[in-house]
Amino acid sequence: MITSVWRFRVIDGAVAAFEEAYGPRGDWARLFSRAAGFIGTELLRLDGDEPVYLTIDRWNCASDYHHARAALDFGYAALDRRCEAYTSEETWLGLHTVIE
Repeated sequence: MITSVWRFRVIDGAVAAFEEAYGPRGDWARLFSRAAGFIGTELLRLDGDEPVYLTIDRWNCASDYHHARAALDFGYAALDRRCEAYTSEETWLGLHTVIE
C-alpha cells in the first residue's frame, strides 16, 4: 500500500468548508473513489493555534495512484481550483510506502 500525503494551511473562516471537502467522505475522497485501487482518506488536524492539516490518501499501489491521477485529471483540476480558496498554503509531501 502507498499513501499520498499533503499539508495544508487553512485560511480563517474556511475551516468547516475545508474539512468537508478534504475529509474521509468529502469531495476529494468521492472523486478518488471512482478510480481502481483507492482505499480511503484520512484528515488530520495538527496541534497548534493555526489550522494546519494533513491529508493521507491510501492506494493499493503507486501505479493505481498514477493511473487515477491521469484518468481523473479534468475533475481533479476543477476541484483543485475550487478548493484553493480554502487554503493559504499547500505542500505535497510525496508518495510513501506503508510498511506492514
